[in-house]
Amino acid sequence: MTTRNKRDYYELLGVSRSASDEEIKKAFRRLAMEYHPDRNRREGATEKFKEVNEAYQVLSDAQKRSAYDRFGHAGVSSDGARGFDGFENFGGFGDIFETFFGGGYGASPRAKATAPRRGSDIRYAVAIDLEEAAFGVSKQIQAQRTETCPECGGSRCEPGTSPTQCGNCGGSGEVRRMHESVFGRIAQVAPCGVCRGEGQTIERPCAECRGMGRQERKRTLEVTIPAGIEDNMQIRVRGEGDAGVNGGSPGDMFVLTRVRAHPLFRRDGGDLLYTASVNIAQAALGATISVPTLSEPATLDIPAGAQHGAKFQVKGHGFPQIRGKRRGDLIVSLNVRTPKSLTDEQRALFEQLAASFGDGSVGDGKGGDEKGFFDKIKDAIAGE
Repeated sequence: MTTRNKRDYYELLGVSRSASDEEIKKAFRRLAMEYHPDRNRREGATEKFKEVNEAYQVLSDAQKRSAYDRFGHAGVSSDGARGFDGFENFGGFGDIFETFFGGGYGASPRAKATAPRRGSDIRYAVAIDLEEAAFGVSKQIQAQRTETCPECGGSRCEPGTSPTQCGNCGGSGEVRRMHESVFGRIAQVAPCGVCRGEGQTIERPCAECRGMGRQERKRTLEVTIPAGIEDNMQIRVRGEGDAGVNGGSPGDMFVLTRVRAHPLFRRDGGDLLYTASVNIAQAALGATISVPTLSEPATLDIPAGAQHGAKFQVKGHGFPQIRGKRRGDLIVSLNVRTPKSLTDEQRALFEQLAASFGDGSVGDGKGGDEKGFFDKIKDAIAGE
């Protein structure tokens, strides 16, 4: 605060010690206009404004001024030099400036009230199957949204009528109140309470929308979901949100896609994952099997000696890129089933196989027989 610097109050205001009350007021008014933070953004302007205000509070009060002239800062330090005394009822610099100088820094109430405003966005969720995510689909959505009233076209007036100029503010949307202040006679501007700043009133509101210009309506909208969409992805449909106000553009609709779980497949990015089960003979001898896809079944060649957990690709049976030409693959994981129960004939055959393998599952370890387990099963089943 300025009391720490012991600045001379007369010097701060640029007046002599014999200055009249009117001269002090005029000097303060000029400096307050110059250094008010809402007008002066330079560094130090706010502190200067505080100093000028402090000086004026002391010199404009006859008792405080007399004490200051006799004892200096010591005469007013207990109750005079407190920076913002007298401004505690204002919310900040903007309120001070608007009250003392009548506003004018920003749009008028009418301009604000009648400015076009964009409508709000709306959000919906839609559930789709994995097949629909892979190939795309069109879905119908029952959307609840705010639309421009079809009866009045958004004018809020009964058809055949129109708004009239507000008699309270004369169409300006604002009212001015004059009051006395330390700066002289000041006009304070506020939005008109009758027309709410619009400058016009509606004598006969539209019965359909009750004078709102908009109303809630349920619409059936068709949304195209692109091929390749993933779970929890959003689709933006421009212009299908709530209607704008005062001619503003409508908002958008955001559709959240939820992809249902599939009994056979899982998704990994652009690839489709599937587990195919084969018996031990098919894995040992090799086989051609049919595997399902999201469209028509495809054939897959299993090589002889295929191991449990081996993975094979079926090209082009995955998901397409939303913005691209590449399509993922079907990735088939092999599940080799070991029989839990055997007939007498099957048991006898497996016992013969076991005897033919010797003591090791991958050869006898002596270098004379290097055939592995599945090679031996293949030979035995083929009758070699």
